Amino acid sequence: MKIDHIGIAVNSIEEAKAFYEALGLVISHIEVVDEQGVKTAFLKVGESNIELLEPINESSPVYKFLQKRGKGIHHIAINVEGIENVLERLKGKGVRLINEKPVKGAHGKLVAFVHPASTGGVLLELCETKK
Repeated sequence: MKIDHIGIAVNSIEEAKAFYEALGLVISHIEVVDEQGVKTAFLKVGESNIELLEPINESSPVYKFLQKRGKGIHHIAINVEGIENVLERLKGKGVRLINEKPVKGAHGKLVAFVHPASTGGVLLELCETKK
């Protein structure tokens, strides 16, 4: 396992990217994920990425996050193998899951979120690259 990315909620990718570009980072991929209600922009940092998350509508979980908490770290994503098995194992141990089955995420990955109540207050995304 490794950290795949850190998701950061922003009001506007266009506005937020200036800081990261000043650091010398470059956006490598922009994608709209309708299922999640977000536009995403990825910036490569070593083996991991920073994912900027901009809501595309008011029903987006990221929109709700921004309204409640403001801009900032939204989630940490861990790349796993066998995401369905990992979810079953966590569920069997009483871990509270937001997604009991994986859904489509950016880059065509399968993703599922673990509720912050089970992780010490951090929204955790599990992701697996489809083979």
